[in-house]
Amino acid sequence: MMSHKDQLIGWIDAHFDEQVAFLQQVLQVPTDTPPGNNAPHADRVADMVGAYGWRAEKHAVPADVVRDYGMESITNLVVRRPYAAGGPTVALNAHGDVVPPGDGWTRPPYGGVIEDGYIYGRAAAVSKSDFSTYIFATRALEALGIPLKGGIELHFTYDEEFGGLLGPGWLLAQKITRPDLVIAAGFAYNIVTAHNACLQLEITVHGKSGHGAMPETGVDALQAAAKILNAVYGQLPELKKIKSNVPGIDSPTMLVGRIDGGTNTNVVPGKVVMKMDRRMIPEEDPVAVEAQVRALIEDSVRGEPGIRLEIRRLLLSHALRPLPGSERLVTALQQNAQAVMGEAITAQGTPLYADARLYGEQGIPAVLYGAGPRTVPESNAKKADERLLLEDLRKATKVVALTLLDLLGAP
Repeated sequence: MMSHKDQLIGWIDAHFDEQVAFLQQVLQVPTDTPPGNNAPHADRVADMVGAYGWRAEKHAVPADVVRDYGMESITNLVVRRPYAAGGPTVALNAHGDVVPPGDGWTRPPYGGVIEDGYIYGRAAAVSKSDFSTYIFATRALEALGIPLKGGIELHFTYDEEFGGLLGPGWLLAQKITRPDLVIAAGFAYNIVTAHNACLQLEITVHGKSGHGAMPETGVDALQAAAKILNAVYGQLPELKKIKSNVPGIDSPTMLVGRIDGGTNTNVVPGKVVMKMDRRMIPEEDPVAVEAQVRALIEDSVRGEPGIRLEIRRLLLSHALRPLPGSERLVTALQQNAQAVMGEAITAQGTPLYADARLYGEQGIPAVLYGAGPRTVPESNAKKADERLLLEDLRKATKVVALTLLDLLGAP
């Protein structure tokens, strides 16, 4: 007689073509963020899971809140699958918002094209793939027809690219959910147990426009901005000296990712806007780091005549740190990954940041695990021709399903 684990694996294999077709449909609805008009994708996913007899709760974030946030529409989905009492509620969270495709694609970014065993498309790897991973892992578990305890919640959210506050952050703040354990979307074979914090600032340098032929009549905001840039990048050698004790995480980083300013070639720039990103290792204090960065910027142009600064925080995300209970997730995932993949899978930190931290901030143990290749660069995540090896999707689905059986299977 087949074991329950063998039955799970057999069900996933038997339904894999259906799972791939499901993923294709999930990829084919654009969710470029910005602009962030993501409610249509949520509506589509709700209809798709409705075909399984599941009800997806639609939690629309109020339009004025979304607009003030810089996006167009957000509807987060929660699918609750309660079982018998006595077990944990495990949330599986993936995000549907994506960075715009950009240039350089050789396949349609929203085509869901399959070639040579890969599926191509924006978010094929991060993280629309895990919509299908988590749904089909849950379906496989329920198809066993055995007693289960606890419950599963599928959280499909639409605000990871802007920081998550209106995604998982909204669901938690509105007390829509309070799971006991969380597995959030992954992007490589390893299990992520910790990630960096992130500070993003918008720096507006105000000067005064003037004619290019008479630059003394203006106050050059770009010259002042150059001093800020020199101060920011001059700090990098010091940041390199700071090292994290978390495997997989190295040193803090800092960069200016966008600069806008000036009005014309022959006009002294009267205003320059810069957006900067400072990644913090888990050991750093985000409040102290923000104060240091603000002081660095202000000091670089202090005393510059006619220059005025505005510094606005765009994001301050905290680090994800292991919490008591997360080892239960890690142990089950590692054991099952070893069985499915035939190799040891590491549990470590990542220099990226994700909205899984928002569960951690509420005291809920969370790890990141889902479909992906051995290393993130292999998938072209957030680049042109993002892709996922279908066999990696199959393996991750099996690992998650087996882990859910370990956590929720009645003794």
